Formats: sequence, structure tokens, C-alpha cells
Amino acid sequence: MRTFLYFLLFMFLAVVVILLAALLGDQGAWYFAWLVGTAMIVLISAASAALLDTQEEHAAGHVAGGTRKPL
Repeated sequence: MRTFLYFLLFMFLAVVVILLAALLGDQGAWYFAWLVGTAMIVLISAASAALLDTQEEHAAGHVAGGTRKPL
């Protein structure tokens, strides 16, 4: 149920952004691309941080165990 509510929220936000793009005219596409690009940068940064934390934990676990295995 929570996932469905998130879906509805994001669909609502997408409709609002598309309507704003239509109302803004020529500059609407630029604002839409800016919002999508900013969201992608934030998501990629968060995924990279999670991957780095996982790699550090994985490396620390092998060092503490006495044997270091390659990733």
C-alpha cells in the first residue's frame, strides 16, 4: 500500500510539472530538464555513497577476519 501511495504522489508531481511546462511555454522544457537532471544527480550520488559504504564494510570485514579476498 505504501508503494502505491508513493506512486500516486510521484504521478501527481509529474502532472504538476508537465502542466507548469505547458504554461511556461518555451522555457518550460528547460525547467523540466533541470528538475529531472537534478533528481538524477541526487539519486546517482546516493547510490554511489551506498556502494562506497558497502565496499568499505566488505573490505573491513575481510581484514578483521585475517584473510583478505578480492572483491
